[in-house]
Amino acid sequence: MTFVRFFLTWWGLVILGALDTSLFVFIPLGTDAAVIYLCARNRELFWLYPLLITAGSIAGAVVTYLVGGKIGDEGLSRFVSRRRLERLRERMKTIGALTTGLSAMLPPPFPLTAFVLTSGALRVPLTRFIVVFATARLVRFGTEALLARRFGTSLLRMLESEAAQRIAIGLVIVSVVGTAIAIMRVWRSPTVQSRG
Repeated sequence: MTFVRFFLTWWGLVILGALDTSLFVFIPLGTDAAVIYLCARNRELFWLYPLLITAGSIAGAVVTYLVGGKIGDEGLSRFVSRRRLERLRERMKTIGALTTGLSAMLPPPFPLTAFVLTSGALRVPLTRFIVVFATARLVRFGTEALLARRFGTSLLRMLESEAAQRIAIGLVIVSVVGTAIAIMRVWRSPTVQSRG
């Protein structure tokens, strides 16, 4: 698939990172799979791929953070369920930076976008947010890169197997459906309709 191959380039990796932390795009495990595959395939560049995807992740997260700041605490309910929103607010108020760091480090189904939006809405200082977020992403992707470098041959064999290809196609379908649902939910929100 040419579409998927694009994300396995340097620029594609940066864009994938940005899309993964954006408000509308849903890419379960896409960033992790890309980093692992690229590091296993090009072991001498294992240090570069975590930097590229982290740079993209920061760009996407800053945009999402700014959207959170613009919609404010009241507007969060358009994007996050009330029950989850209350838990997020509580966690952000009690352990703020640690919560952001953990959300940036943990894989799906951990609600990364919700944490980034909440950070913006609750006015977590942008510099602190970026430092914590970037550090956590580098730890996550750096760990994956080291493991991929160490176990590259067996990982490549597994990732290039027919079963892995089917799983990848399934994840692409889930991504497309999840993205469409996210866009429709925002589009149908009362605030967007009242502006239209």
